[in-house]
Amino acid sequence: MILADLDRHARERPGERAVVEMSAGGTVREVTWSALKVESDRVAGALLALGVQPAENVAFQLPNRLEFVTIALGTLRAGAVCEPLMPIFRERELEFMLRESGARVLFVPDTFRGRDHAGMAAALREVLPGLEHVIVLGEGDGPPPLETGTYQYGTDTYQSPRGADFPALTPERHAQLLFTSGTSGEPKGALHRHEVLDRAADHHIEHFGLGGEDVIYSPSPLAHQTGFLYGMWIALRLGVPLVLQEVWDAEVGLDAMRRFGVTFVQAATPFLADLTRVSEERGQAPDQLRTFVATGAAIPRELARRARDVLGTEVGGAWGTTESCLGCAFAPGDPPELAWGSDGRALAGVSLRVVDDSGMPLPAGEEGNFEVHTDCLFDGYLNRPELTAEVVTDDGWYRTGDLARIDDQGYVRITGRIKDVINRGGEKVPVAEIEQLLHAHPAVRDVAIVAMPDERLGERACAFMIGELDFDTMLEYLDSQRVSKTYWPERLELVESLPRTPSGKIQKFVLRAQARELVTT
Repeated sequence: MILADLDRHARERPGERAVVEMSAGGTVREVTWSALKVESDRVAGALLALGVQPAENVAFQLPNRLEFVTIALGTLRAGAVCEPLMPIFRERELEFMLRESGARVLFVPDTFRGRDHAGMAAALREVLPGLEHVIVLGEGDGPPPLETGTYQYGTDTYQSPRGADFPALTPERHAQLLFTSGTSGEPKGALHRHEVLDRAADHHIEHFGLGGEDVIYSPSPLAHQTGFLYGMWIALRLGVPLVLQEVWDAEVGLDAMRRFGVTFVQAATPFLADLTRVSEERGQAPDQLRTFVATGAAIPRELARRARDVLGTEVGGAWGTTESCLGCAFAPGDPPELAWGSDGRALAGVSLRVVDDSGMPLPAGEEGNFEVHTDCLFDGYLNRPELTAEVVTDDGWYRTGDLARIDDQGYVRITGRIKDVINRGGEKVPVAEIEQLLHAHPAVRDVAIVAMPDERLGERACAFMIGELDFDTMLEYLDSQRVSKTYWPERLELVESLPRTPSGKIQKFVLRAQARELVTT
């Protein structure tokens, strides 16, 4: 278990670097394995002093700081369940999640990126009577005004009693409550057990050949599964340094990777694009980087080729969900056309299949509903057994909501979302394929294609694009690529940005709503 791993690292390598934090301005803070254990134990004692009980949900809305790691470990040491919340969430999302989880304790920063988190938490206490304690991580010249039940992190009022007796933990206990980022609806709280997170980390370590000489970099939010499990948890499991970045900045990120010898990164595709651009502009590469796993969205092939050449590292795709953890990924040594032209092969402990709408498995190469059977499956949605039953079959397969093809070598190609399919007069538009083609055009920086309503055909395709391509040039380009006219987008909207979840997935439900407005106005 992860706490036993921490105890071992603190005992065997007490003075070695455990976690490094790069602030928005490039300031560095570090903590050793010994200090990490001491501070996380202090957090655990403080939670017990506040009356936190085993299996209780403890919420923390924190950026990628050292305190995220110590508070997560302290929560687990106290026998409680980590409930990380994305820093971008505001009152609407937080009220829903905290009410759903029944959390009595919430950690927040004083302020972060100009937002008054302490004030927001105080307002939440007015509408959530069950939220008894807010613990504020101070910033600036002095502590924020404190109210009853609100504590300043690190002050005497927060100190834990010495010699606190921590509850015994077993592998089947819940360790994490993580709300899905919601590409298509209301967030749901996915529960994971200690043994599942440990197993997922071990499969990941084996698949990518990670070891004691690695350095893990996590630009992704720790409050998302990519950062929490495939940044923090695998680094703790391995006992290797974890490099955090508080606010994403590609310049700071490149400096951090070069300074600390980062070897492994798993993050969303936009992080890869930014890092490649800055590295190319500066003529500097992260010299020790061996592997970049791009998740959250398909890697445009042109970006993958450029990233491999500029960064001097293996680049490839992967697929996973909050509920199922990582299901498939490229493996070191895979041919480039498979590494970035697919979402990889199944990890250990995972079986994959594509089925038709009746649930019957389809032959290799045919498109259908993508399902996963894994020993890293979540324990269900908090308070929502009916929703759990909708996504898990009677024989334990997880319905991902994705469409995919699996070739005869076992490589997966995600082709779209079931709810993202554009049905143009009975002809299904291969959205992912057209997006990939448009990504390859030099005037296109990003693009997403969604359905817009059509009275005659039912649906037509609308492309939302960041770039300098006009509609006629887009059609000429697709024509030059010999794409069927049926698949061409029939409307182009140039935009400054695309709506994304914290993990980097494009929120196509937002774009579909915008497309409906375009048709009706």
